[in-house]
Amino acid sequence: MDRLDIIDTCNRMAWHADQRQWEALAGVFADEVTLDYTSLNGGEPVTLTPAQIVEGWRTGLGAYSATQHLLGNHLVSVDGEDAVCTATFQATHLKGNGSLWTLGGTYRIDLTRSRDAWLITGVVMTAVWSAGER
Repeated sequence: MDRLDIIDTCNRMAWHADQRQWEALAGVFADEVTLDYTSLNGGEPVTLTPAQIVEGWRTGLGAYSATQHLLGNHLVSVDGEDAVCTATFQATHLKGNGSLWTLGGTYRIDLTRSRDAWLITGVVMTAVWSAGER
């Protein structure tokens, strides 16, 4: 049952972001989350609160007319109250002029068990390819 709950949490992260369901999106994260998007943006990983993540994603993803983040090939490892879900992704971003920017790669999503659910404590996005203009 844990495996399905973990995959569901990871999928809800993508779903809520694409549907612009910001309050629900905040609910999949633990109180502090380490985000590592350095393969795409350079820099260093950052540790943020759910509110900071949502604000950043609302601004970044809100610049697009629509987005679709697809996760697949989930591999789950559970160690007591902690888990890791590794998944492939494809993320498509529709611009206002109708052009697309699509990228693919992998996510490593770290989670911890709370009383009621699995919560995300870390996300490492590794971009492998992209097509279109960012």
